[in-house]
Amino acid sequence: MRDSFRHLSRRQFVTASAGAATLLCAPAIVRASTWPTKPIKILAGFAAGGQTDQFARAYGDYISREVGQTIVVENKTGAGGAVAAMELKRSDPDGHTWMVSNTTTYMLNSVFIKDIKYNAAEDFTMVSMMPTGSLPLVVSEKIGAKTLKDFIDYAKKAEKVNIGTYAAGSFAHIIIAELNKQYGLKMGAVHYRGEAPMWADLIGGAIDGGIGSYAASLPVQHTGKGRAVAVTRRRIDALPDVATFQEQGATSRGYGLLSFQGCSVPAKTPPEIVARLSDLFVAAGKSDRVRELIKSQGIDEAAMSAQASQAVFKEEGPIWAQLASGLDLQQQ
Repeated sequence: MRDSFRHLSRRQFVTASAGAATLLCAPAIVRASTWPTKPIKILAGFAAGGQTDQFARAYGDYISREVGQTIVVENKTGAGGAVAAMELKRSDPDGHTWMVSNTTTYMLNSVFIKDIKYNAAEDFTMVSMMPTGSLPLVVSEKIGAKTLKDFIDYAKKAEKVNIGTYAAGSFAHIIIAELNKQYGLKMGAVHYRGEAPMWADLIGGAIDGGIGSYAASLPVQHTGKGRAVAVTRRRIDALPDVATFQEQGATSRGYGLLSFQGCSVPAKTPPEIVARLSDLFVAAGKSDRVRELIKSQGIDEAAMSAQASQAVFKEEGPIWAQLASGLDLQQQ
């Protein structure tokens, strides 16, 4: 057999090699072309009606129509999405079970949950990150600040300044800690269970500011009770005159992190199915329903490809972990 290969012409060898490669790739081609073969389940890491749930359903509806299979969203809440993550870890890696959950599940739980039973980097493959927009720092109108510098100057002179967050250990909590560190402040972080009570307290004057989503902060801004003085990562189209923290001199890498809802599958899911899913998420991000949803929430970017998402995960994951560790919160 070895001698017969020796006497093949170059053209014959190339032809034979190509044929062999085609045979080797055949199972992958078959998997990609036949998937999905049954209904798909999306494990949403947070409660019905929230942003995680909304994204799962909007993207899922589009993909369901494209692939001709039913997609069912199951809200598996608890422990910052860890309940959904554990179920995904136990699922078959065949592309029929996905998880949609947020930055906490993917980046922060490893810091805050003692003896965590999953490793997002090893147990899951990121299919698509769906950016959730820049977070504005909105401060009380009584402060009179129009820029980050104005607010910092106020905070340095005030006896006490309290800023609301939507959860302990959240991105908002990290931002407050980084501002305190850079500017030598002692602002207090007041933690709420969600944004609605936080913004209500800002309107009522119980806190001096809050950090959260653009959409949820609108009642504060529309009533004139608060003003956005800075935003994370990039400017928001709906607030074009509000500069980012970094544009205004804040130096922490934390301000530039991507906050996202992410879709992932079990780690051993065939790469050709991951690629197909990635294409579907990117296409869904261009659909009318998704575009309307993200626009209503002040989000200017839709779903990213698997390749781009995995690159962000690898680059920013260690930064999230480092900053979260600096919050000195007790593990659950």
